[in-house]
Amino acid sequence: MRRLILALIMITSLVNPFLGAAINVALPQIGEEFSMGAIGMSWVAMAFLLSSAVFLVPLGKLADIRGRMKIFTWGNIVIAITSLLCALSGTGSQLIILRGIQGIGSAMVFGTGMAILTSIYPPGERGKAIGLAVTAVYVGLSLAPSLGGILTQYLGWRSVFWFTVPFQAIVVLLSLFRVRKDWADACGDEFDLSGSLVYMVSMSAFMFGFSRLPGTLALVICLAGLGGLSLFVILELRTRFPVFPIALFTTNRRFAFSNLAALINYATTFAITFLLSLYLQYIQGLSPRDAGLVLVIQPLIMALVATVAGKLSDRYDARILASSGMALTVIGLLILSTLSASSSLSLLVLALLIVGLGFGFFSSPNTHVIMSSVEKKHLGIASATVGTMRLTGQMISMGIATMILQLFVGNHPLNHSHGPDFLRSMQVTFLIFVILCTLGVFASLARGKAGRVIP
Repeated sequence: MRRLILALIMITSLVNPFLGAAINVALPQIGEEFSMGAIGMSWVAMAFLLSSAVFLVPLGKLADIRGRMKIFTWGNIVIAITSLLCALSGTGSQLIILRGIQGIGSAMVFGTGMAILTSIYPPGERGKAIGLAVTAVYVGLSLAPSLGGILTQYLGWRSVFWFTVPFQAIVVLLSLFRVRKDWADACGDEFDLSGSLVYMVSMSAFMFGFSRLPGTLALVICLAGLGGLSLFVILELRTRFPVFPIALFTTNRRFAFSNLAALINYATTFAITFLLSLYLQYIQGLSPRDAGLVLVIQPLIMALVATVAGKLSDRYDARILASSGMALTVIGLLILSTLSASSSLSLLVLALLIVGLGFGFFSSPNTHVIMSSVEKKHLGIASATVGTMRLTGQMISMGIATMILQLFVGNHPLNHSHGPDFLRSMQVTFLIFVILCTLGVFASLARGKAGRVIP
């Protein structure tokens, strides 16, 4: 049973990132078909991230109460249905809305996967299991640029969604008919509906406002979202059964700084594929297939390293492993900030190799620390927090990239005449990522030495 559940989680951990990353390669074709500008194209990716981040915490808590396997299964059903509907989209607006709904399904899956693994694997084997799940994520990311590029070039962007449906159907059927056990370690708790609503509205306002900066209205919405999140913290401190136990951040140093490091790591790396996909196709003139073959390098290295790093985190201090990985990412980002129209592909490949190596050494050990630092009744919320940091970081990453792109290029359909302006926006974005990632190294080190692992 343990191996079956690990296999199901690995399949979903592969398919969902594939959907997200493959769309980046297909964005130029989607933009051309639906006459979408750079901002519209970015929202095809960001709608998925926004809804996932907003729903992760409430659904993670609901999974702790109602059953993690149950929520996991329903999440896969939602993803399968929306994949079919995305492939049938008739307008850009329809596609963006469906991607938002698909993000809710993703939240149900990623808010439970790591919690289930932590529930069924003992501390001595947990790092390896988490490492395998993280490796599956990177395999999905590795396949996305190359396979997504091939599918897009020869069968059109809709084939990216058709391709994933059989895998999702397999997971749903096996989950329904082969897995009989469920895990609900907080089954006696009440669900905090009011706190969940305040959180979702506030998180939506913050992330939407941030993605639309630097406009005045966007700034107001962003600040309103931050104010709402402050109110959420106050409400949760006064609630008997909070949707999110704030004490996990205020009293658990390892949990707090590990999550902060994860947030920064994703905030500085997720937009790499988005920017380089545009760079390779608009500046270097590569086809979607060839651009995908170049971009596959980073996630491929991540996949190769993640399992090894996960095993190492069962024996060695995860703080050192994760911090060293993030330091390597800084070096890779610094190289990316020097790219120009005349840069050789070998320089880009070197940068992607370094970033992939750094990310692989960071993610598995960091996730292991987070999931092993909380009690069993909080595993769902811890898993959801890991996902929230990942998705919020990804949203911030896309928000920074989109904001800088809008400042330099504006909301116009990209073409070769915008090449110099696009290059400047990309260089500035990567320099911002270098600064943030450097701060992330210190956040990773600040968690302190490894403490007691919760069995």
